[in-house]
Amino acid sequence: MPLRIARSALVDPRASVHDDAEIGPGCVIGPEVRIGRGTRLDRNVCLLGVVSLGEYNTIGSFVAIGGDPQESSLQRTASGVEIGDHNQIAERVTIHRGTEKGDGLTRIGSHNRFDDGSHVAHDCRIADGVSIGIGTMLAGHVHVESDVTVGEKVGIHQHVTVGTGSHVGGHSKITRDVPCFMRVEGNPPVVRGVNGQALKARGCTSESLGALNEAHRLIFVVRMNIVQAATELDDRNLLTPEVLVLLKFLEAQQEGSVGRGRYRRKSS
Repeated sequence: MPLRIARSALVDPRASVHDDAEIGPGCVIGPEVRIGRGTRLDRNVCLLGVVSLGEYNTIGSFVAIGGDPQESSLQRTASGVEIGDHNQIAERVTIHRGTEKGDGLTRIGSHNRFDDGSHVAHDCRIADGVSIGIGTMLAGHVHVESDVTVGEKVGIHQHVTVGTGSHVGGHSKITRDVPCFMRVEGNPPVVRGVNGQALKARGCTSESLGALNEAHRLIFVVRMNIVQAATELDDRNLLTPEVLVLLKFLEAQQEGSVGRGRYRRKSS
């Protein structure tokens, strides 16, 4: 299939664009951009700097990818954005390039959805199967693990990790790590329970779901510490793979500072 580029698009001849890609009217494609098979850019999309788009992505109107980070100490070092396959990026989404404070890349995996007006800041890591709601803002160095749903107009603080299989309710202010498989919402954020509906959809057994519910009760309702909860769960044969993932996540969070596992405490 021949490459389809609208007449009003500005595509640098040094860019690498697959023959099966589509570039809409008013798009601006820089010299260090790579666009894979089947990826479609709607109107007025701007790809700046080092940007790699994989296969079969859909990019909505007025999206900007690869722009400068909103970082006051930014050095003009080489950095970029790397995006996988089968992502849906809606209108007016912004995704900033990485910095030397990370490893120079903002990374997004595959099969993700970014709704209208959402923002992914520098050095973020988004895994696979993630849904980001309308107007949601991810600050720098946020990590979102696989199969996460984030509601609309959520603000996520820098260095936060959102654990796999979790759900963040709309209009929440997230300043601490979001535990795996949990539903979290509010300002300040509160763990409301297990993300049961999503877990069932991904094939979680009733036994594993029951074990997670009990882990939630012991840790977030009874307020046992992690060691006590792990001991009781072990005594009752409830240390399923999902519970072990949750406990490991919470241990890492506890080792960090201000509720963020990757935000390490300063040595005294």
